[in-house]
Amino acid sequence: MHRRTLLATAIAAPFARPAGAQPSRARTLRFMPQAALAALDPVFNPTTIVTTHGFCVFDTLYGADRALRPRPQMAQGHDVSADGLTWTIRLRDGLMFHDGEPVRARDCVASIRRWAVRDGFGQVMMGAVAGIAATDDRTLTIRLRRPFPALLDALAKPASSPCFMMPERIAATPADRPITEMIGSGPWRFLADEFVQGSRAAYARNERYVPRDEPAEAASGGKRVHFDRLELVWIPDGGTAVAALRTGEIDWIEYPLPDLVPVLQRERGITTQVYDPNGFLGFLRFNHLHPPFNDVRVRRAIRDVLVQPDFMSAVALEGDWQECHAMFPCGLPGVMEFPPAPRGAAAMDRARAALREAGYNGEPIVHVNPTDFAAVTQQGRVTADLMRRLGVNIQLIESDWATTIARRANRNPPAQGGWNLHNTNFPAAGIANPAFSPIIRMHGERAWFGWPTDAGVEEQVQAWIEAPNAEAQATAMRRVQELAWDAVPFAPTGLFRLRTAFRSDLTGVLQGPNPFVWNLRRG
Repeated sequence: MHRRTLLATAIAAPFARPAGAQPSRARTLRFMPQAALAALDPVFNPTTIVTTHGFCVFDTLYGADRALRPRPQMAQGHDVSADGLTWTIRLRDGLMFHDGEPVRARDCVASIRRWAVRDGFGQVMMGAVAGIAATDDRTLTIRLRRPFPALLDALAKPASSPCFMMPERIAATPADRPITEMIGSGPWRFLADEFVQGSRAAYARNERYVPRDEPAEAASGGKRVHFDRLELVWIPDGGTAVAALRTGEIDWIEYPLPDLVPVLQRERGITTQVYDPNGFLGFLRFNHLHPPFNDVRVRRAIRDVLVQPDFMSAVALEGDWQECHAMFPCGLPGVMEFPPAPRGAAAMDRARAALREAGYNGEPIVHVNPTDFAAVTQQGRVTADLMRRLGVNIQLIESDWATTIARRANRNPPAQGGWNLHNTNFPAAGIANPAFSPIIRMHGERAWFGWPTDAGVEEQVQAWIEAPNAEAQATAMRRVQELAWDAVPFAPTGLFRLRTAFRSDLTGVLQGPNPFVWNLRRG
């Protein structure tokens, strides 16, 4: 199962902290995220770790609760015209950017426009938008060409590129260039002079932030901060991270290694809980631009030899994962599960035959895989082992997460810096339906990494978006799943739930598709 062997000495290893005066532990929250923070623009780089950073610095007009329902956040509320074509959103009082400037409607207009260029749901939304304008400093108006009931769902999207609000001058940065200034209106101020790329980030409590009155729930409600300082500390070795949690050097580990969760569950002073009850869908992504995975016969054959328990037992504890042969996370409304193909020697022979028929003749197949993202690393290694058993000349290229996602964006042939295969996962909240999910879309160059193309899938995605009633939407949901299962934009490896671990004197840890670093108290 490619489980990591952890030495007792690693678990007991001290956590090295930088020299010099350290802030009071009582007033500082130290959090170990799932991966190193190497980029800062959550629109340009919508990975989970950058989204975590984004939720610290920026805020959203609407926030999603545990059931993914949109709730007003920066918005005071909204009105919709009788024909459903005009949405008027009014900002609440007291919104200020970290530089002391008030948040104005024109900042929101610019932020929505920049976000919508890069985000799939934003692109869908803008297809229905006739115009967005600031009618005064606190009011923005969105005019639609046709009714779009999912408008607030788009603005409240909690994962995989939320629609964060930025000052107009920053949001004016072209969407194909990352922003360089971290000024938002969120509950934490980014301390740029303390940022060490890939190692440490620090934030100060935003004293200007006025939280909503409602209780915090996932990405919605009152974002109350009870610490003066937040540190995101990256510890590459999982055993060392656990040792740091046990000694109180850090307060919270987003994802401790599954092998160490039982150890932590027995530890007095440590609490573990399910991170996100909706779970994460693991999958193998194919690069559709280059052989052999531009051939759907090969993609189907590989999908059918993936043994999901092999992948899932490598990343989650027994009882925290399930097989999920589906195009959306199992358990969500309208999701279809397809019968898994028979496993064993016959399936392996079919996969080898499909590779031969596609013209594969031993050429190197490049699999890009991070070494510092446990929920992905082990799945990538299971894939590499499977490919070797199929007789594939697999080249497992391992690097840190930042380098992996940079190479993942390269469309060149694998021999020229591109890739063929990549394992990863998405929180269920980020891929819950055809409008949300970037990995179901098959619109070629505009698609998510891997760039699949299938006109039939895209037609049904659009039918779901434009469905005039629940019955039509259900029909489109069924068809998009049937067609996507046949076209294989990706191959699911299972649904899993991870556990997070924190010091027992830390209370108020929220569940959701991201770690939310507010609502937390010590003691």
